[in-house]
Amino acid sequence: MTRDANRSATRATAPTFSPLYRQIKDFLIGSLERGEWGPGDAIPSEGELAQRFNVSQGTVRKAIDEMAAENLLVRRQGKGTFVSTHSDPRSFYRFLRLLPDDGVAVPSASDPFYCENVSATPEVAAALGLQPGDPVIHVKRLLRFAGETVVFDQIYLAADLFSGLTLEALRGGERSLYSLFESDFGVRMINAEERLRAIAADPESADLLGVAVGDPLLLVERTAYTYGNKPVEWRRGLYCTRNHYYRNDLG
Repeated sequence: MTRDANRSATRATAPTFSPLYRQIKDFLIGSLERGEWGPGDAIPSEGELAQRFNVSQGTVRKAIDEMAAENLLVRRQGKGTFVSTHSDPRSFYRFLRLLPDDGVAVPSASDPFYCENVSATPEVAAALGLQPGDPVIHVKRLLRFAGETVVFDQIYLAADLFSGLTLEALRGGERSLYSLFESDFGVRMINAEERLRAIAADPESADLLGVAVGDPLLLVERTAYTYGNKPVEWRRGLYCTRNHYYRNDLG
């Protein structure tokens, strides 16, 4: 075997190294996933966690800092560190980046009008890590801002995680969908990826959004993940940008 081949073999078989704080982070995420601390709960202090894992407080602090940056935890000055929750009003605009042209955020009103169990199409199955034909829950809803209908969402959910979800439950109260999923089904959306493109309004979306067939709409396709990077929701949102724009802060 040549020297270069030996080097390649060494690189291929060398064990991967995970920094200690990352190992602590993985332990903490595992505790969140198992429900040891629920949404909104305070977690133990850095000192208590350092004793629990037999590491320095600095190592724990670095793990918590990274989890806070990823919106898994929230630090509150003088109060401690808490598990992030979708019930916190500050989390609302994390997953909804639509603003009116004046840039002043206003609350949205959700109007679900359809909720049925259906078979996953190949596209839906691929997004949710399922097999075509597996059961999913299909939800349709409108979002209104200051009385103007701006978003038409078609949402697909993994049926095994949301068994019993009904249209009545979706319409009840003032909670966001993600807050409802978190509190009633124990499913917390941790992160999401989105794809944006411009499309022409079809007859259904044109009627619901009050635009003409063929008018431009912004299509936002989102896959949302819970703990363990498990996909649990896929949605196709059609946005009317006549008086609104999509904002994403980079940096």
